[in-house]
Amino acid sequence: MSGADPQMAGKPEPFLIGEAMTGGYGRGADILHDCTIAVDKGQIAVIVGPNGAGKSTAMKAVFGMVDLRLGAVRLDGQDITALTPQARVAMGMGFVPQTHNIFTSMTVEENLEMGAFLRQDDIRGTMEQVYELFPILKDKRRQAAGELSGGQRQQVAVGRALMTRPSLLMLDEPTAGVSPIVMDELFDRIIEVARTGISILMVEQNARQALEIADKGYVLVQGSNAHTGSGKALLADPQVRKSFLGGTE
Repeated sequence: MSGADPQMAGKPEPFLIGEAMTGGYGRGADILHDCTIAVDKGQIAVIVGPNGAGKSTAMKAVFGMVDLRLGAVRLDGQDITALTPQARVAMGMGFVPQTHNIFTSMTVEENLEMGAFLRQDDIRGTMEQVYELFPILKDKRRQAAGELSGGQRQQVAVGRALMTRPSLLMLDEPTAGVSPIVMDELFDRIIEVARTGISILMVEQNARQALEIADKGYVLVQGSNAHTGSGKALLADPQVRKSFLGGTE
């Protein structure tokens, strides 16, 4: 298997893997270069790196929104490289984009209902689970989502994705523009989601905080893997600290 991670030899394949991905948008230049991103069942993997490193592009490639010239994406052992994003949602992938991720004129509850549009079964149990995870949403369920704070909007966006009952949840910059207190709360909720067995793949600007909750971390530079390891190992790596975490402390 060309481009395979030698550490993965002989191990069972991760639940999700975007392997040796090379590609970009349309006919433009390649943004990803032999980039590999993987996450195990019920674990949190984060993608960090400088601006313009291809972090969001790597996640979108996993979700089928990037044209791959080389590489493959597999979910639970099944090759999904040729599938549309919609087909990937039907297979259990949930994606929360960084912006425009809620319907601002709809109520919180209507947003959650929209998340379940593919389902034919009773969604009330899942909605109760979302309300248990995000109690503030239950309190504000009749309120227009556009009237909520930034952190609460992000909770709506994550909750809506959870309504599809995903096995993999992808979050693009979930803490962008929120206060440090709200960021900590969102990360706590993300940990809770992973504990239910859902795999989390997250792109995050707040690299240090994200690596603290990560089982696996990927540092990308110019669309390629620069450093890969557990969150703890990357936080302890002097080169990673100096180059990407703002100093050597």
